[in-house]
This record gives sequence, structure tokens and C-alpha cells, in this order.
Amino acid sequence: MGTNAVAITGFISLFALMLLRVPVGIAMGVVGVIGFGYMIGDIGPALKLLAQSPIRTATDAEFAVIPMFLLMGAFASASGMSRELFRAANTFLGHLRGGLGIATIAACGGFAAICGSSVATAATFSKVAYPEMRKFGYPQSFATGVIAAGGSLGIMIPPSTVFAVYGLITEQDIGKLFIAGIVPGLLAVGMYIATINIIAFVRPGFLPAAPRHSWAERLAAVRDVWAVVLLFVFIIGGLYGGVFTATEAAGMGAAGAFIISVLRGKLSREDFWRCLIDSLRTTAAVFTILIGALIFGYFLTITQTPQKITEFLTGLGFGPYGVLVLIMLMYLLLGCIMDAMAMIILTIPIIFPVIKTLGFDPIWFGVIIVMTVELGLIHPPVGMNVFVIKSVIKDVKLSTVFYGVMPFVMTDILRLAILIAFPILALWLPSHM
Repeated sequence: MGTNAVAITGFISLFALMLLRVPVGIAMGVVGVIGFGYMIGDIGPALKLLAQSPIRTATDAEFAVIPMFLLMGAFASASGMSRELFRAANTFLGHLRGGLGIATIAACGGFAAICGSSVATAATFSKVAYPEMRKFGYPQSFATGVIAAGGSLGIMIPPSTVFAVYGLITEQDIGKLFIAGIVPGLLAVGMYIATINIIAFVRPGFLPAAPRHSWAERLAAVRDVWAVVLLFVFIIGGLYGGVFTATEAAGMGAAGAFIISVLRGKLSREDFWRCLIDSLRTTAAVFTILIGALIFGYFLTITQTPQKITEFLTGLGFGPYGVLVLIMLMYLLLGCIMDAMAMIILTIPIIFPVIKTLGFDPIWFGVIIVMTVELGLIHPPVGMNVFVIKSVIKDVKLSTVFYGVMPFVMTDILRLAILIAFPILALWLPSHM
């Protein structure tokens, strides 16, 4: 069997295993070991890769950024920061038509700045914001759609675990990637809020308004969010100013979230252990995918798959942006069958050489790819955030959530087009580091 046939067989086998519900990390590892062994005619070296790759990944200091940021998000969630953010946003915005939806988006953006996980953000605000919106008569479709869209901000606004993984795979500066996500993240918040305002304008009776809060209530609520602001400024300011690296920022962020939670009396012993266990579980899942991807990468290298795909795409005659559109469409299709982290880890080793050949900035492409993956979290038929909301809110139908999230999907597509047309939006801040 020729090299091309082996590579194609490998990918077919990989997707077949995934369809059989084999975890993606395990599937990549199995295909990688068997494929590598077949190509060299000896399974022994392939089994050595299987033995060495987990140790190499687990002991690499750079990978510590992932569990530390996950732990920071767990501490922040357990200490009730999400509830305080929503309360503060609600006191200022809740009286507007659709104001609770706007407050949810604003609070999701704030929580994303200390969490880094879309799934965690969506799950948290399903408990915090959804009851309030339903209490004041918001349609179920709108309430769940807003939470699904707001949750997707978790991987765009830094710190982001997806940005961290992309940086580790492509050997890009994770700190610059985090900083590059700030303006696109703020743009996402602004466009989501604009979408809610448009819905309220077009359908005046669709979105109610909550009672207006006094300035005393507003000031009291603002005082409660000092911890979030302090933590975000500390981490991002330190990264932007070059005070510490991304890995150091992750450790400082986790320690900072823990100290703030303890000092405020918001973290019990049970909460502490639950945060450790939840972070460990998520870390184990991410590292399993990373190890599987590393092994699969050896198979890709020996079959020269990245080089061949680069030659094929650049030879189509579509030009750089035509090829970029094809790549974006591929990610949207993959989003129908895979979760965000798996997509990044599986495809970036193949796609990144194409991007470098086409002359695109790798930091800018990181933002674009994370935005595309972010879109995959909410668009049908899978939409990971949609399923998370369904698991928390038992009485909602999946079709209802997807109906509610569609205006925000359209907004995301427009935002993606803006970022492609104006790369400066992502690159201006990193250029000043």
C-alpha cells in the first residue's frame, strides 16, 4: 500500500473509531501507533513512542498552563464570582428591554476573563441567569440562546485553554495569543449585545424589562466584583507588561483565585476538594487528547500528510483567502461531530503548515481558528454548549435552544468576516508587547 493510501486509511480508521464512541485521544493514539508501525515495518519503535509520549507530555513544564488555568476557573466558579458579576450587570442593565439578556452577555464576558472554559461558563450561567430571565417572562428559546452564545466567550476572552493548546502545538507565544484575543472578545460582547437590541427593536413585545435598580444597589453590586477585576488586571497586565510568562501567569492566577476565595470566606473545604477533582478530571481528558495527538503526529510526519495537503491546497489556484475560506468551512463541518479541543489538537498540525506557506500571521490565525471553533460550540447539529445547557436545564428541548441561538450564530459569522477583513483588530495589542 502506498503512502497516500496508508494516510487515507488512517484517517478513515480514526473517524470510524470516533463514530464508535472511542474517545478521540485513544483513537488518535491507536491509529498513530499502528500506522507508524506499518510504515516502518516494525511495531517495536511505535510501542516505544506509546511508552515515551505520556511521560514527555506530562513532565513538560509548558503544559502546566492548562491545569493551572482550569484550577483558577474552578476556584472562581466555586466562590460565586459568576453570581456577583450577573448581579452587578443586572443592576445597571436589567431595566432595559432585553436587559437581562444583555446583563447575561456582560457577566459571561467578565466570567470568561477568569475562567477560560466555554463549557464551564455555559453551565454556570444556566444556573445563575436562566432562572432570573424566566422569572420576568423571557421566552425559553431566547434565555437559553443567550446563555449558549455568552458561554462561547469562555474560549475567546483570555485566559483561554484553547489559545494555550494552540500556542503549545504551533510553538507560538501564548501570552501574545491571550492579548490578541482581548479586542475580538470585546467585539463579540458588543455584537451580541447589539443583536439583543435588534431583537428587542424588531419584536417589541418579545423581550420584557425588569425593574430599575437604585444607585445604592448599583454601587453595592459594583463593590462585589472587585475580585474579578483585580484578578483579570493582575494576569493580563502581567502578561502585557512582560512581568511573567503565560505558565507563570496561570500559576499566579490559580493562587490568586484561591486566596481571594478564602479571604472572602467563599470557599469551603468541600468546595476546595471538588475544585481539585474537577480540574484534575478535565486536565486528564485534555492531556489524553494531547498525548494521542502527539503519537498521531508521528504517523502524519512519516506519511508526509501536512506537506501533501499544503501542496494540494496551494495548488488549487484559489488564492490565500480562498484557501482560508475552505479551511473555515472544514472546521464548521468538523464542529458537527467533534468538540472544540479535539478539533484544534487533531487539525492544527496539518493545517498550520498551509497557513505559514500562504503567509498569514500565526497569531492572527490563532484568533480566527478559535473564533471558528467558538462558532462550532453553538451551531447545529451538535453545539457542545447547547448540550451542556440541556443537561443543566432539564425541561428545555434541544430544538428550542438551537432556535434561540441562531441570531447569535449569524452574528458570529459576521464577526468572523470582520476579523478576516481587518487583522489589525487582533494584532494591534500584541504588536505593542
